[in-house]
Amino acid sequence: MVMTETPLRERLRKALPGAMKAKDRAAVSALRATLAALDNAEAVAPAEDQLRGQAIEEAAVGAGATEVARQVLSDDDVVRIVRAEADEREQAAAEYRGLGRDDRAEQLLAEALVLRGHLA
Repeated sequence: MVMTETPLRERLRKALPGAMKAKDRAAVSALRATLAALDNAEAVAPAEDQLRGQAIEEAAVGAGATEVARQVLSDDDVVRIVRAEADEREQAAAEYRGLGRDDRAEQLLAEALVLRGHLA
């Protein structure tokens, strides 16, 4: 029997309640922000004709009338986004450290470490 690895996004979602229960601020912050980044990456840009105003009688009516299917991220897309989130935190930490904000730098590095741990 072949065991398949749990997808990264699912591992991140499953890790969030445990981090909240453990009151691990760095993990909660990193996981929430990264899951939001993944959700944002699935958003579909509105069509050009949707950006213009329209007459009230032309407006869509009813629940879900303006909904569109979200993009589906591949496993590689998810890994790329999580890696980018970790990279951004590490870069920001270096900038904060240069400004003498070691406390904020340590927080960001802890968040990056959480994300890198899920990539391993």
